[in-house]
Amino acid sequence: MKRKGSYEAETRGIRVRVTPMYLDGESAPEEGRWIWAYHIEIENRGEAEVQLLARHWIITDAMGHVEEVRGSGVVGEQPMIGPGDTYAYASGCPLATSSGAMQGAYRMVDEAGVSFDVTIPPFSLDVPDARRVLN
Repeated sequence: MKRKGSYEAETRGIRVRVTPMYLDGESAPEEGRWIWAYHIEIENRGEAEVQLLARHWIITDAMGHVEEVRGSGVVGEQPMIGPGDTYAYASGCPLATSSGAMQGAYRMVDEAGVSFDVTIPPFSLDVPDARRVLN
C-alpha cells in the first residue's frame, strides 16, 4: 500500500479530507485491474449536528470513461456528526487503467431539516512511481 497526500474541501462548515492509497498487492496490471483505497474524514466545524444521508461519486479513468455511483449513506451507515466531531471511514475503487480521478458530494441534512450538498474534493488516483507519458 502506497499513500499519496491528502485532499480537502469545506462546505458550510463541513470539512472533507480524502487520502487515497494505491493497493499494489491487490492490483493486477497484467489483467487490467488497478485498485485504490481511500480514507475519508468528515469533520463538522459548524454549530449544528448534521446527518450524512447519501453519496454521489464521479469516477473517471485515464481513457476518459466516467462512472457515477449514487447510494444511501457510506459503508452501510448514515452517520450523525455533531459539532466538533469527526466521522471517518475507508472504502475502495477499482479502475481498468493505471490512473484516474474521483470527486463527488455528500447529501447532508441539518437539525432544522435543511438538506445541502457537501463537496468531496477531486483527488487523483495515480500509481506511485509510474512513468508519465504526455499525450
